[in-house]
Amino acid sequence: MNKETILHRLEHDKSRFIATVKYIIFAIIVGLILGVIGSLFSLGVSYVTSLRTHHWQLLFLLPVGAVLIQFCYHIFRKKNHTASFAGTNLILAAIHSDEEIPLRMTPMIFFTSIFSHLCGASVGREGAALQMGGSIGNAVGRLFHLETRDKHTVIMCGMSAAFSAVFGTPMAASIFSMEVVSVGIMHYAALVPCVIASFTAHAIAKHVFGLSLLHYDISKIPAFNLTSAVQISILAILCGFVSILFCVSLHKTEGSAQKHLKNPYIRALVGGTTVMVLSFLIGRNAYNGVSINLIQHSFNGTAKWDDFLLKIIFTSLCLAAGYKGGEIVPTFVIGATFGGFFGPLLGLDPAICTACGMGAVFCGVTNCPITSLLICLEVFGMDGMPFFLLSVALSYMMSGYYGLYSSQKIVYSKYKSNYINKDTE
Repeated sequence: MNKETILHRLEHDKSRFIATVKYIIFAIIVGLILGVIGSLFSLGVSYVTSLRTHHWQLLFLLPVGAVLIQFCYHIFRKKNHTASFAGTNLILAAIHSDEEIPLRMTPMIFFTSIFSHLCGASVGREGAALQMGGSIGNAVGRLFHLETRDKHTVIMCGMSAAFSAVFGTPMAASIFSMEVVSVGIMHYAALVPCVIASFTAHAIAKHVFGLSLLHYDISKIPAFNLTSAVQISILAILCGFVSILFCVSLHKTEGSAQKHLKNPYIRALVGGTTVMVLSFLIGRNAYNGVSINLIQHSFNGTAKWDDFLLKIIFTSLCLAAGYKGGEIVPTFVIGATFGGFFGPLLGLDPAICTACGMGAVFCGVTNCPITSLLICLEVFGMDGMPFFLLSVALSYMMSGYYGLYSSQKIVYSKYKSNYINKDTE
């Protein structure tokens, strides 16, 4: 080995070392910031959810709440920049390109999501967390004048950190931001910073704010054999179709509302009023907010056959009306209630079916099988992993090219090893 080769390798190792240290520093900064913001957001959502549960009269805010959110976004939206608050799609688009993410997205999505839960909108938390994470990550990249590729990495760090702080699954959060951008490939260059940002944010949430990891115990896990594998496979295939139903319902409801109710304030008023009327007809607070209680009912074997359908309807109407918060937690509830009711009809225990339903439907709507598997691992433990893996794999294939996010790219086919690079439907 000559001197020039040695010097070249040393220079390469030096550049790699500097880049690694730089990413670690930015990951810690982003993790600390979003650990605080994400924790405060999670505590805010929990507080208003408890408040609404004890004061059901707050559901009367549903019609006016959507109108107020539309007004706030209209005031803070920049003139001739209608994409400024395009939600999670904007975050994904910014990673694919150099789309600008406004920093003001963070306070807007923070307060409007909490307000949405106060009113009783059937929305989640993680969608808001991803938007806050992307916005903060982009701001850090701009502040330090990072190159485009480095800024994209910091945006993914922000997404991982916020998801970790809000949901409490740091391993899944580390992978999700890399996996959700482009289906079929992963941005492995962001692995180290995303992992560090995620665990930093989780540490802040856990040790500073006292937030605990979401966990459910599966008391009875059946033996994994041919019979149980066939049973769980049937459930997973059905979950793939449920994920398609949810995606189609979201997009069609929003599209139909925009087509027939072009005025956003009228759309918000009609949508909010419809949700309020349904809430009182079906049962106050049953499908409003995050509806985490439905997951516990599913584990107990008391889920009803129409729980998943009603949650789809409530969430589709709320998001079409303009309420904020996201679709991830509703996805978990839909998967849990579907699995908890229909799984036992196949001869399986409701608890394992609830867990598999959650992972399978989440995979179907996000097209993120590795993240889905890690969520099952962190939330339910290792013992049911053969069931989780089979459920996630089959749902991933059966869900086709549908997805929650129109900016998500399907880079490689789900069925063949060929490049297609198309948008989700």
